[in-house]
Amino acid sequence: MKTLLITGIGGLTPRSIATIIREKYPQYKIIGIDANNKSMGFFMSVNCRRLVDEYYVCPLCKDPKYFPFIERLVKSRNIDYAFVQPEAEIVEWGDYKEKHGYYPCEVFMSCKTLSESLRDKSIMASLLEETDFIPKTIKVSQENPKFTEIENELGFPCWIRATQGTGGLGSLCLKNIESYKAWLFINKNINHFTISEYLPGRHLANQMLYYNDEYIKGAALECAEYVMANAAPSHVTGNTHFGRFLNEDSINIFCDNCVKYICKKLNVQAHGIFSFDLKENKNNDLKVTEVNIRHMAYTGVMAHVGFDLIDDTMKIMEDGNLSRIERAPFFHYDKPYIFLRDVDVEPIILDGEYVFPKNQNI
Repeated sequence: MKTLLITGIGGLTPRSIATIIREKYPQYKIIGIDANNKSMGFFMSVNCRRLVDEYYVCPLCKDPKYFPFIERLVKSRNIDYAFVQPEAEIVEWGDYKEKHGYYPCEVFMSCKTLSESLRDKSIMASLLEETDFIPKTIKVSQENPKFTEIENELGFPCWIRATQGTGGLGSLCLKNIESYKAWLFINKNINHFTISEYLPGRHLANQMLYYNDEYIKGAALECAEYVMANAAPSHVTGNTHFGRFLNEDSINIFCDNCVKYICKKLNVQAHGIFSFDLKENKNNDLKVTEVNIRHMAYTGVMAHVGFDLIDDTMKIMEDGNLSRIERAPFFHYDKPYIFLRDVDVEPIILDGEYVFPKNQNI
């Protein structure tokens, strides 16, 4: 029996990964770890079976005790492979590889340099500044809010968000200088952030697989409506309530060009899973708002409609190559699928928007 480790099992994406693996690899033993002892993933079940066979509370990844814990766990539980999901942990595992020349166990992920550069949105903005990949962006801090520069170079409305974290952390459309000052006061705990031109178009997402600098496959979707949108000042919560799967090759081309540009600038290879968040500007041009170095929250939903990067990741870790991976740089879904998601319920996949009932007079 093979054993798989999934880190950050309390998160939505690691739980989604574990669910797909339970369905497709029932013979695997799954071990979940999380720094939070109230992690939902410790206690969930899928198809009358526990989501994980064993679970452990681990130190935070920056804690000196973290990797001794991981090393003991890998050895004592005979762990073969790992899905490392939280971005902070991905960076630390990359650092471990640089120091030791190997990972604690087999993984499929990017190098530390690339992971660090994409995790911090201000670094990513620096890498892509003066290109058409990102909106005009200014890095700001609580100590240096650059009021005059923001007003003169960007103008209002503009978009503010934290430099690290997902789920739209700190995101807000600033209407004027007064709303900017109010945001600074309310978010005193966020020290560094970026402000960029406002993008009124569609919110898109794209998930891609690279292997030794080769683009293998990618697929896109649209985030049309958000879960509990009214609970967030920006009306963007990071969790999509209603989404459309898209067959638009231009999205894949744009994201692949962006990855190649970043990797060339950093002198590294693209390797692993890349997840893009994109918005369209007023002219419907694509702009990158975020690149994650891991599976995104929609990875399980995408797996159910034929684009399964979880299964691909498992095969790559098992084989150490691409022998069982189908190349699909412009993956097309076979139907105009849509999905619905909400809190504490499994996503629902429908064949198309035509299934929505119409308003009826009674």
